[in-house]
Amino acid sequence: MPLHHVALDFAGAVATVTLDHQEVMNALSPEMLKSLAEAFDIIAERRSEVRCVMLTGAGRAFCTGANLQGRGANSAGEHPLRGGAGAALETAFHPFLRRLRDLHCPLVTAINGPAAGAGMSVALMGDMVLMARSAYFLQAFRRIGLVPDCGSTWLLPRLVGRARALELSLMGEKLPAETALQWGLVNRVIDDAAIMGEARKLAEDLASGPTQALGLIRRLYWESPENSYEQQLDRERQFQQQAGATDDFREGVTSFLEKRPAKFTGR
Repeated sequence: MPLHHVALDFAGAVATVTLDHQEVMNALSPEMLKSLAEAFDIIAERRSEVRCVMLTGAGRAFCTGANLQGRGANSAGEHPLRGGAGAALETAFHPFLRRLRDLHCPLVTAINGPAAGAGMSVALMGDMVLMARSAYFLQAFRRIGLVPDCGSTWLLPRLVGRARALELSLMGEKLPAETALQWGLVNRVIDDAAIMGEARKLAEDLASGPTQALGLIRRLYWESPENSYEQQLDRERQFQQQAGATDDFREGVTSFLEKRPAKFTGR
């Protein structure tokens, strides 16, 4: 079954998921989110082959949030999202965000253009976040009378602090790529023409690494904000035991002793 406004490509050990509904700047509809779920189902089925996932947008935008077009007002003149936005979050958006959080391998987000609303939250789910120089972030919710969602009120204070998070959400102003880099929201800002090449190069580098250890690393950092110091020490011990039982750990030690580059297999 073809995916709806989503492209999925495999090249080596990298799976690339592309949001592709350019007429609405890749805004997320329920149908698009269903196709994203199907794409990540396919990735899960090929878990042993996929060692890094890259997520990007087609055309001139990364993602401009929820798709407010295509579904007209009801007989009372109300937009379907009004009053029903919470249900859409629970049934469509939240499962997708949890899929990104729970990936078995690193996630690279290549922000090729504007990332607004839910699109900003999706972009920030990357373990490595690359942003085109002309791109920008936008907490757009106040512009349509809604509150920030898709985890942005959890992510932003932890990434940039309460004051900046509130300013982004209350003022609804564009945040340029260079400022996002200064604030620590993204890892790298890349010239527009080079971003896809740089993102792919980075994804391929991660895909050649010790996949199980990298997956455990991302889990540790997801859990860290809610754990006490003692709890985090316990989790590090547990995950270190798992990583130490992998073939890649043995290869890493052997290559170190033999003074050669490691050849990790993801096992």
